[in-house]
Amino acid sequence: MHRFTVALFFVCLTLFSQQALSVTLKIATASPDGTVWMEKMRQAADEIKQRTSGRVTFRFYPGGIMGNDASVMRKINVNQLQGGIIPGGGLKNIYPDSQIYSLPLIFRSYDEVDYVRSRMDDLIIKGLEKNGFISFGLSEGGFAYLMADKPVARVEDLKGQKIWVPEGDYISRSAFQTVGVSPISLPLTDVLTALQTGLINTVAASPMGAIALQWHSRIKYVTDEPLAYLYGTMIVQAKAFARLKSEDQQTVREVIGAVYKDLNSINRRGNTEALKVLQHQGIQFVPTDKNDQSSWRSMLEATEVKMGREGILSQPIIDTLKKHLRDFRQSRG
Repeated sequence: MHRFTVALFFVCLTLFSQQALSVTLKIATASPDGTVWMEKMRQAADEIKQRTSGRVTFRFYPGGIMGNDASVMRKINVNQLQGGIIPGGGLKNIYPDSQIYSLPLIFRSYDEVDYVRSRMDDLIIKGLEKNGFISFGLSEGGFAYLMADKPVARVEDLKGQKIWVPEGDYISRSAFQTVGVSPISLPLTDVLTALQTGLINTVAASPMGAIALQWHSRIKYVTDEPLAYLYGTMIVQAKAFARLKSEDQQTVREVIGAVYKDLNSINRRGNTEALKVLQHQGIQFVPTDKNDQSSWRSMLEATEVKMGREGILSQPIIDTLKKHLRDFRQSRG
């Protein structure tokens, strides 16, 4: 009997030790289940669980069921969640300079994006980590285009539109305000209903995102000029990540990092295909008025000045981005 008790004690101790070593990271995202993004993340979670012998597991809450970005951040702060997959604009309260890629009309091509990101992504990742959050890489969301039920070719055309901006996206809101437009701020999860009811009639979205979220069913025109560059990242609270064994941390960084590199390529291809889908569905692509280019560029310049003046973006990060763009453009003649 004594031997049985001792054996049972050690079995319980072993089970307790295994439980104590295991960590579940609860991650929220607005991405709907069934999308390529969620499929890739679930595959990564399975690989991590296998490679860490079950010590690290992920539990995802897709489709915005945990609320908007601000709600997700509040739940992280009270340990209800350990992280989230957040768009760049949603990181402003952690590291304001993470919004730098969101300046309107700052990029003219994907070649410019690739050049700048290869030199600046690490700055953003390190900035997030210094402020208590681990990022495993940035994933391209693609270029956002203005999508509306009426054609928008000139800046003046914006004044007749009911334009949505993401809740808490100060840069986008400020950009429209610089040209005399008061946009409507809503959480991502409310956009489709707002389009259906007429509360809004214009969104800025990537082609892939617009289709995945069914927004494309409510618009007739796309302004054929990239308005802004979108990106997202999965952040995990540093103190939660620190609970993982060092070798498990390395595994998570390796696996999730590879997924984010993969998603960059997948999303770029997906957005190219999504543009074709929108065209095939009869949505008209409207070129910007060539005689109004200075008005569009003034939106960038005014927003840039305002962001620096108000401290939304630091002047060094603005200067760094502009230097890289200048170097790239000069190299291309």
